[in-house]
Amino acid sequence: MGVVVVVLGSTGSIGTNTLDICKKHEINIEALSCNSKVEILNRQIKEFNPKYVCINDEKQAKNVKHTNVFVGENGMMQMLSVCKSDTVVNALVGFAGLKPSLKTQELGKKLALANKESLVVGGKFIKKQNLDAIDSEHFGLKFLLQNKTKVKKLIITASGGAFYKTPIKALKNVTPNDALKHPNWNMGAKITIDSASMANKLFEIMEAYWLYGISDIDAIIEPTSVIHALVEFIDGSTTAHISRPDMRLAIAHAILKNVNNKITPHENLIGLKALKFHTISHKKYPIFTIKDMLLSNPDLGVVINAANEIAVYAFLEQKCKFLDIQKAVLKATKEHKNIKILTQDELFVIDNQIRKETKKFLGLI
Repeated sequence: MGVVVVVLGSTGSIGTNTLDICKKHEINIEALSCNSKVEILNRQIKEFNPKYVCINDEKQAKNVKHTNVFVGENGMMQMLSVCKSDTVVNALVGFAGLKPSLKTQELGKKLALANKESLVVGGKFIKKQNLDAIDSEHFGLKFLLQNKTKVKKLIITASGGAFYKTPIKALKNVTPNDALKHPNWNMGAKITIDSASMANKLFEIMEAYWLYGISDIDAIIEPTSVIHALVEFIDGSTTAHISRPDMRLAIAHAILKNVNNKITPHENLIGLKALKFHTISHKKYPIFTIKDMLLSNPDLGVVINAANEIAVYAFLEQKCKFLDIQKAVLKATKEHKNIKILTQDELFVIDNQIRKETKKFLGLI
């Protein structure tokens, strides 16, 4: 049997790109899962013929055209247990991806991780040895860190999101449709909103911390998204990773045993726009003011993620303003700044607590 993988979150942006890579490289799909997009899931079932499928939305289960259908969170855990694949691609969105990540590693499978919340929230419980992060920034850092010179600092880049050129005063009136217009990437709604607030970059800094064990990490704005990561070395040199803004590159390196052919076209260096770097404004992106606090107490990840997740979905449903997202995260962080996590079970208890507190703060309950 050749390479076989499980794809969790198969109907999203990362999931569909993963299946595209699998098709081109003749990788078999043992199982697929999605939240509720049953029409897309059924098309994928027809094309890839997986042995198992899982859908989170119980109401949609009857519409899945397959004989082996698992349902809900428990169903996903059961599906992972019966799968024989060595590799699981976790492209789920949000806190919901944590349990599958932990389960994948408990089963001894390789974790190809696009669910950044798994590391942001549960980084201390995730094993790094059999994990590849599906993220352009961390993919870039991985290559740059092959240099044997001692590292001084890690730097990842941000595009600035949908509101990079929007005046600060105008942010109080922006709509979800405005926030979903990312200038460079085609991503799901949650991560696109996180890019607009800079929460996504805060999360990626925590991913880098857990992946590489380095605490001197920063982010800067590079509006073209051509440079994804840089490493400053102790000798005074700095190296950069350049590629087109295409997630298939990181996906291919996470799921293929060897990458010996072209995955994406090379960036046209002669045709590049002028590259400029900018600091992340704390006035425009106040959520970034807690970066150092988060790095000094990584257990805050569960607090920040829970508050952010509730506020982002409230904004998408037009139940709060865009600026309320950052207010909710900053409030939760201030109130729980000394939090300490000792067990995996505590992650789920505290996540539930913060969600309730944030809903109350936003007037949702």
